Amino acid sequence: MAVLENIRKRTTVLILIIGLALFAFVISGVFTSSNFGAGGKMGSSVAEINGNEISIDEFRQKVETASQRMGPTVSSMQTMNQVWDQEVRRSILEEQFEDLGIGIEQDQIVDFLRTTGYAQNPEFQNENGVFDANRFKTTVLDWKNNNPAQYDFWLQTEKEIIQMAKEQTYFDLVKAGVGATLKEGELDYKLANEKLDIRYVRVPYSSIPDSTITVTKSEISDYINDHKEDFKQEPARDIQFVYFNERPSEEDDASVKEEVTKLLDDSVEYNSQKDRNDTISGFRNTDDMAAFLDRHSDVKFDTIYKAKKNLPSSVADTLMTLNVGEIYGPYKDAGSYKVTKMMGRKPNGSVKASHVLIAYEGATRANPEVTRTKEEAEKEANRLLAEAKKSGVVFAELARDNSDGPSAPNGGDLGYFQQGTMVPEFNDFAFGNSVGTIGLVETDFGFHIIKVDDKEDIVQVATLSREIVPSEETTNMLFTDATKFEMETIADESSFSEIAKENEYLVRPVNKIKQLDENLPGLGAQRSIVQWAFNEDTEVGDIKRFNINNGYAVVQLTGSYKEGLMSPEDASATVLPIIRKERKAAQIIAANQGKAMDAIASDNSTTVSTASALTVKSPTIPGAGSEPVVVGTAYGMNEGDTSGLIEGNTGIFKIELTKKSEAPKLDNYATYANTLKTNAGNRVNTEVYNALKESSEIEDKRAIFY
Repeated sequence: MAVLENIRKRTTVLILIIGLALFAFVISGVFTSSNFGAGGKMGSSVAEINGNEISIDEFRQKVETASQRMGPTVSSMQTMNQVWDQEVRRSILEEQFEDLGIGIEQDQIVDFLRTTGYAQNPEFQNENGVFDANRFKTTVLDWKNNNPAQYDFWLQTEKEIIQMAKEQTYFDLVKAGVGATLKEGELDYKLANEKLDIRYVRVPYSSIPDSTITVTKSEISDYINDHKEDFKQEPARDIQFVYFNERPSEEDDASVKEEVTKLLDDSVEYNSQKDRNDTISGFRNTDDMAAFLDRHSDVKFDTIYKAKKNLPSSVADTLMTLNVGEIYGPYKDAGSYKVTKMMGRKPNGSVKASHVLIAYEGATRANPEVTRTKEEAEKEANRLLAEAKKSGVVFAELARDNSDGPSAPNGGDLGYFQQGTMVPEFNDFAFGNSVGTIGLVETDFGFHIIKVDDKEDIVQVATLSREIVPSEETTNMLFTDATKFEMETIADESSFSEIAKENEYLVRPVNKIKQLDENLPGLGAQRSIVQWAFNEDTEVGDIKRFNINNGYAVVQLTGSYKEGLMSPEDASATVLPIIRKERKAAQIIAANQGKAMDAIASDNSTTVSTASALTVKSPTIPGAGSEPVVVGTAYGMNEGDTSGLIEGNTGIFKIELTKKSEAPKLDNYATYANTLKTNAGNRVNTEVYNALKESSEIEDKRAIFY
């Protein structure tokens, strides 16, 4: 009743329709689709990949199918992006399959299925639970003849299965050409195990203040042009917004509290049918709590007895002190005003116990791997019982080392449980004995050495709850404020921040939004705002109000970035530190050229330091950080040699190699060569596909349709 009253106050009701569909992992026995992936093109395209178009109609159909399979927990944009990745991958790799003549025959498919999750389908397994090719073919043929729906589900996945099989064949061909020689294995071993000791002096770049390095806009521009690959940018937008959150006012809060308070006591209502005043029992005195809460509360009456940990943490201590019939509240909890009445209490109604289970062969519920006899089990249980009762013995350790039960790794701890949860014999012992008691019982599982660890009361409570929601007056006022702000800022776009500040509204920026982004920090999934920002009619400075969940957002487009090279302004945060570092390096090198290490240290207020046991594969110098160039230089030097000035990550170095410890020679480096080969093979799938994708021409038109 209370929920209905709140709904009536709302101006908008949102109804989410969730479509769920069954997706079965089943395989067709036909495999005759020779034109896989070559369906007819319908309507306009959502992409063009190396000259091949992807139809928007086919793409949408695949997105719809995927959406049904994934369910409502995945957003439409997430689903679309996943299908996009699959389609791009399919299109790129299909060209490779065609060039190499890679095709998949029925026997290859069956062999492929043996190594995948499809082999776990019970309908494809024989009586021994093993994948059976004949059983598989018979099952699918039966679907085709007698279960068209099931067969249709397979047809939706058959192409995916064939694609996966082709990919496996293709990448296996590439992996066949990946290897490593014994010399490569030997080098890898040396790089990891040859130890280097050095003396070094370092002049850190931070010794020259940034303020002394002047970098012009044209220098930043020149750097960008010299490193174009590093400064490519996609189309992007910047926005700023003010969020008008639909939340209850102080008056709304007080109103709900007052409503809950009024429901505590009896009230008098005029009965027109009987022409008299009737007394209506309140929460405090009602004889039918379930009916009362059904009518007046957002939460129904829960008859289950609860332990303290299952009550609201903020009031649990107080509620547990109530006597039966006593009331606490109103109090605020989880966005609602509540009043709780103690309906019943069961002293020691929940028990915490631990046990050691000694099972035996033939016990009704025994693990089939247990082979001891009942007599042996009883003897062992009595031995452990005596052990458990000894002073100083830790019961949890006894359980971990001896129990046959699944709770053994937890020291036999079964946690808290109520009456009737355990089998009768176990239940009776746990509830019939005091805390600390240790004893032996037999159940269908075997013999249990039980320790009663703790007991606690459980209570039955009734809670009258009303959610604190914005009133119609509050929502109307919010709409008025948002609209007023929108109109004022549209009238003077340059004053968005100033007007917000005057009204004490928080302005939040979101920068570099991409065309297909969905989630905006502070607003959540707001695809409509992103589409508006990228609309060709939307200009920088434009403002628009959007209705969003729980309120409104007044949004202004503040920046627009075209595809191509970044501007000097946009790239300055990245380029400035690089150019400054180059300039500082040049200054330090010029000032210290030809000097000995001690002189460099003296002239630059630093010291000569040492570092030991450095390796090329772990090039971290204590006090300086990761310096692969410095350590790599040391690796190529002879003992006693002194380097020139080295440009490192954190400063300019000069080093002396004081000791080089050769790695012990091995009889054979096959292990290291095999590791290199395995690691390279593991990277094939990802790196080969990424290389193919990088070299492909992909025209992405998704933003037009989504």
